[in-house]
Amino acid sequence: MRTSETTVIGFIGTGVMGKSMAGHLLKAGYPVVVYSRTKEKAAELLDQGAEWAETPRELAGKANVVFTMVGYPADVEEVYLGGKGLIQNGKSGSYFVDMTTSSPSLAVKMYRLAKEKGIHVLDAPVSGGDIGAREAKLSIMAGGDREAFDAVLPLLKHLGTNIVYQGNAGAGQHTKMCNQIAIASNMIGVCEAIIYAEKAGLNPETVLKSITTGAAGSWSLSNLAPRMLQGNFEPGFYIKHFIKDMKIALDEAEQMGMEVPGLALAKSLYEKLAQQGEENNGTQALYKYWKS
Repeated sequence: MRTSETTVIGFIGTGVMGKSMAGHLLKAGYPVVVYSRTKEKAAELLDQGAEWAETPRELAGKANVVFTMVGYPADVEEVYLGGKGLIQNGKSGSYFVDMTTSSPSLAVKMYRLAKEKGIHVLDAPVSGGDIGAREAKLSIMAGGDREAFDAVLPLLKHLGTNIVYQGNAGAGQHTKMCNQIAIASNMIGVCEAIIYAEKAGLNPETVLKSITTGAAGSWSLSNLAPRMLQGNFEPGFYIKHFIKDMKIALDEAEQMGMEVPGLALAKSLYEKLAQQGEENNGTQALYKYWKS
């Protein structure tokens, strides 16, 4: 990768997490060019000195390292493989890092097409939600060529603290599926524990003091259970995006001949919430399933 003095970063997707991530790179002193479907979402970054691009094609012409953090695999495909997309319009030697949780098979397709043009692509989805993004403490799981990973690692260190190379193209996305499978069943357990405490007449906040540091401890229990009790269902991670992730994991598991009953149950509960208009709330809104 070029030296830091000549690195121009592109960032596509300035939503709940992407805005914080791009902000960290700006604060680190890198010139950052941003693109988002809704320009208003990038307003804060533009005020901080980021440059605006009208299309991914324009952004690809200005940046030699591009990070993407969009919503769905279809969005990833459009950004990377469309006529105005990154791969068709990117410069040879560029590095593209997709941090969206997306399909492993799409990650492999992007990698192969980019390699034909001399472009390096990594699939590097993250975990940690809005808190991890804001505090630059994301867990980053990467797939692609090891050399490309090593080249962008200094930039990834501005975004996360647990950064692990997982293997060839698609390996990052497969690892994220493992993460989402673990979270899915855990969120059911967290909600059931809180509801049980309430029905037993306990103070759920006091209960949390006891169980968050014991064998039941988890990120969701420590960070999302308090939000449930406060009635705060603002998205750190959207229900609609979690449903998307669970669908990907279920499809991949089916292809491997694997049963995932916990994941299937979690998906069905979240889909019921989405049907009730909760799709734009955070995943902690699963608590409402027992309250409805």
